[in-house]
Amino acid sequence: MKIAFAASEAAPFLKTGGLGDVAQALPAALSALPDCEVALILPYHGAIKHNPAYKTEFITSFAVNLAWRQCHVGLFRLKSRKKRLQVYFVDNEQYFDRTRIYGENDDGERYAFFSKAALACLAAVSFRPDVVHCNDWQTALIPLLLKSEYAGTFPETKSVFTIHNVEYQGWVDDCFNMDVLGLPAEYSDVLRFGDAANFMKAAIVMADAVTTVSESYAEELRYPYYSHGMDSVLRQYGYKLSGITNGIDEASCDPRGKNVPSPYTSATAEDGKRACKKALQKEIGLAEDEGTALLAMVTRLASHKGIDLLTYIADRLMERRVQLVVLGTGEQQYEDFLQTLQVRYPGRVASLLQFNSALADHIYAGADVYLMPSKSEPCGLSQLIAMRFGAVPVVNAVGGLKDTVTPYEGETGRGFTFQSYNGDDFLAAIDRALAVYYDTPEAWKTLRKRDMELDLSWKAPARRYLELYRNLTGK
Repeated sequence: MKIAFAASEAAPFLKTGGLGDVAQALPAALSALPDCEVALILPYHGAIKHNPAYKTEFITSFAVNLAWRQCHVGLFRLKSRKKRLQVYFVDNEQYFDRTRIYGENDDGERYAFFSKAALACLAAVSFRPDVVHCNDWQTALIPLLLKSEYAGTFPETKSVFTIHNVEYQGWVDDCFNMDVLGLPAEYSDVLRFGDAANFMKAAIVMADAVTTVSESYAEELRYPYYSHGMDSVLRQYGYKLSGITNGIDEASCDPRGKNVPSPYTSATAEDGKRACKKALQKEIGLAEDEGTALLAMVTRLASHKGIDLLTYIADRLMERRVQLVVLGTGEQQYEDFLQTLQVRYPGRVASLLQFNSALADHIYAGADVYLMPSKSEPCGLSQLIAMRFGAVPVVNAVGGLKDTVTPYEGETGRGFTFQSYNGDDFLAAIDRALAVYYDTPEAWKTLRKRDMELDLSWKAPARRYLELYRNLTGK
């Protein structure tokens, strides 16, 4: 099975969010399966191109057409010994040698170019994929191109389109096809959505299969509350929509890792987490009290992440025997609130307004409880990382959080959940967690051990994707 995986970003080269993690881990997991050969293709962003850590080799150059103009394509390949996973970079300095990879006025044109160039590059290296797996709006034109301009080049190739976050859809002017893509006029109708053109809508219509990053999110996307206007299209093409819950890279999310102050396993978590908690309290200025439950969040400070619920319950929460640490940046109102909360509760609240991956590991390792009250969450990685580190999650039961954090019921369950998006229910879920933590410590240890021993890797999701590819191709 030959699989081409197209994405706008991938760790470790460049990552702005969860897509970058998936685009690193899923191709690697697929390439580890028998008889799978994977080509990961990415834009050659300036941050990658000018980073001496990544050694690449020039393959070829040519031009592709965008409507009336020709655009240069340079093709580079990462120097690697991994024969079954090759990483290719599409170079065009006009489009990709910039400070930002998103948020430019010509984003639609930039990623339309990338979609065309990616397919042309696969042809240039004679990689004839059985499946092209596309991700989010930046590569959403590939299924359309496979059934139009590149139908003769890849007549047997199937396409899979994954929605990582439906909020970002690739809206452009209604004249985009005529001005940029240059496809026959009938394809303008495929792109048209309302009075504009929409990349994601075109992908849903033209892809052979559409997936998203958890089973519950796939169901939620059929309803207006979650779909950002795409629900009618997803209901119409619901027969091709399914959810496959993400995994995590367990090697980089490892309580035995070198970045953990006192490495531990599920068998040694009692002593290891105690030591990590003490080290964290000292590092971030909390009172060194191993008996107090330490609650943590590592998040963007945005309302849809549930920070508004935290602000609503903050004073009542601090009436409990708890400490709280929040790591992240975001909306000014939440940064100001957390800074004030730290001043009001010295030694009990740590507000860390920064992005710091090493510190995030320290927090996961030292925390007892991980808070994730998101209003919506396609999959979520933080709750998976928290469980891997033995920090028991408290989550809103939506999207991937619902699928991965089943409610604690003594002998079963992985964490504590609430069903409606309000602060009182959130606080009640925290209280249930604290009751187990303080009143039945042996049960807490059992729950923590159960979470740490879950298989959260990409092995099972990769096998499900391979099954999907085989169903599409008959191979």
